[in-house]
Amino acid sequence: MKKKLAVFDIDGTIFRSSLVVELVDALIQEGIFKESVGKIYAKSYKRWLEREDTYDEYIADVVKAYLKNIKGVEYKLYSRVASKVIVFHKNRVYKYTRELTKELKEKGYFLLAISHSPNEPVQKFASELGFDEIYGRIFEVGEDGRLTGKMMYRDFIDNKGEVIKHVIKKHNLTLKNSIGVGDTEQDISVFKFVEKPICFNPNAKLFKYAKQKKWRIVVERKDVIYKI
Repeated sequence: MKKKLAVFDIDGTIFRSSLVVELVDALIQEGIFKESVGKIYAKSYKRWLEREDTYDEYIADVVKAYLKNIKGVEYKLYSRVASKVIVFHKNRVYKYTRELTKELKEKGYFLLAISHSPNEPVQKFASELGFDEIYGRIFEVGEDGRLTGKMMYRDFIDNKGEVIKHVIKKHNLTLKNSIGVGDTEQDISVFKFVEKPICFNPNAKLFKYAKQKKWRIVVERKDVIYKI
């Protein structure tokens, strides 16, 4: 029998933060990135905390800081920092999605994680949760063992629908009773594939779209889980 598919986003869906945020902060703390790198996203972080701007704007600035400074970093050091980030944050997860991954795993689902955070922390984090296949943004390592700053397979990984099609074919999976879980409009391409979309802690754009489509909406706030 073909296995059923369950697709999860990671940042803000399982992990109660963003892996790229924690990775950049750790690279600064370890002295691999200069302290001044934090200034690139300090203002947008403050504006988000004060609800004057969106979380997406803040994350965009963090990604900008990462891309501007990752070139030339020794991969061994980078990988070591990514591992430390996961050791420290691996249990910083939402209860709802943590329990859902366990339940689906027990039911024999094939668990697929797709994230737009860097691949190293994504792989380490999702492996801890028992995912069967994991995709994050991959950055090239040069012959000298240092990151070149070049993103590989970007068009493929940034299109979550294409990743799903690839994985279904690769593992001979079925979309019957398939489940998708995500928190932003970037996950709409996932929800259009699966039979049972779950919009978890959705941002405003996804919430509006989900209401129109009558998709399931779940919100976890403090120790309460709301199902809409």
